[in-house]
Amino acid sequence: MAAHGMVLFGHGARDVRWREPFERLAEKLRVAAGASGGGEPLSVRLAFLELMEPDLSTAVGELVDDGCSVVTVVPVFFGQGGHIRKDLPALIEQCRGSHPSIQIECAVAVGEDEVVLDAVAQYCLRQV
Repeated sequence: MAAHGMVLFGHGARDVRWREPFERLAEKLRVAAGASGGGEPLSVRLAFLELMEPDLSTAVGELVDDGCSVVTVVPVFFGQGGHIRKDLPALIEQCRGSHPSIQIECAVAVGEDEVVLDAVAQYCLRQV
């Protein structure tokens, strides 16, 4: 079975506290993958488009160094805007060029998933 890695890809911000929920999400994924008993633990990294480090290339390189042969990039964006439609595909292709023996896949933005939207709707309803 191929060692699988995941990159949570966010925009980035000047305020370092902005990355805190992404770090919590990464840890939740590591714990959930380990608790599932599905074999090897899931290697999870954060990466950012701008203003924060690491960038996508660095995060993918770390996963390759960890022995991952399959990497899934998950854009932790609410929608499929210009960064996801234009910038991210170019970055993915650069990573594929740097690591031609590695399978690199890209999910749609998390906010495009109906289950995520349902969870956000439930959150909003709890606020009233």
